[in-house]
Amino acid sequence: MSWRVIVISKRAKLDLKLNYLVIRGEETHKVYLNEIGLLLIESTAVSLTAALLSELVRRKIKVVFCDEKRNPVSELLPYYGSHDCSAKIKMQIAWPEPVKESVWTEIVREKIRQQYLLLAENGCPEKEILLGYMKELKRNDASNREGHAAKVYFTALFGAGFSRSEENPVNAALNYGYAILLSAFNREIAANGYLTQLGLFHDNVFNSFNLASDLMEPFRPLVDRIVLTLPWRRMESEEKMMLVDLLNREVKIDGKKQYVNNAVKIYCKSVFDALNANDISLLRFYRYEL
Repeated sequence: MSWRVIVISKRAKLDLKLNYLVIRGEETHKVYLNEIGLLLIESTAVSLTAALLSELVRRKIKVVFCDEKRNPVSELLPYYGSHDCSAKIKMQIAWPEPVKESVWTEIVREKIRQQYLLLAENGCPEKEILLGYMKELKRNDASNREGHAAKVYFTALFGAGFSRSEENPVNAALNYGYAILLSAFNREIAANGYLTQLGLFHDNVFNSFNLASDLMEPFRPLVDRIVLTLPWRRMESEEKMMLVDLLNREVKIDGKKQYVNNAVKIYCKSVFDALNANDISLLRFYRYEL
């Protein structure tokens, strides 16, 4: 079972030996590949062998690369994540618009619900506004309740002067956490044989991850919850590790406790099942328990 998140933050050489990731730096460490769920290359002073990269892709281990500011900028995705990806892609292209609209509506509803719950946890009276938006939600979110909810939500959490377009430690932390989350969804989409480029709602020609951007929406409040707890809302190494560890936190989904990493798998499969069967009752959303 893959559960470890490996972060390489210093100069090192990574290679493959007998099914182990070998990390050669000031000291040499070995990690069994089957235990790794995510490899985060945080330093630009890291070199990797082609043999290691090929094996990581084969085992569907997510690899994320950071820039000189230690912010995620790219990831490693396989060409073929499933043995029947050609059939899956044909199905994806053929998903009828009414089905995609129905699924997207439920995704938006769940995102606003999770935002509502986080505001309620923090005693924010604005939660009642989000409750109203959920009731007003129309098919395919034609009235943009998601956008209105986001404005109320972020202002309630981080203050009246807060804007998602500004450069500050809070947004840096949010963007870092969302990038980790996006990577997890890209991995599951590819592993199931679908294309990350073809979304349900997101349709940006410059976005290679439209589908992941759609599917991850209800999981964003998990990042927001962590950012709220960061001391002085700074963004340094310790805070980054708290956000990376998000995938190892527990939520409840389909009646069982699961790590977020596994919840993403269950949720993604339920979305694909719902789209292919034209049945939104197959959707499975997580529940966060305090």
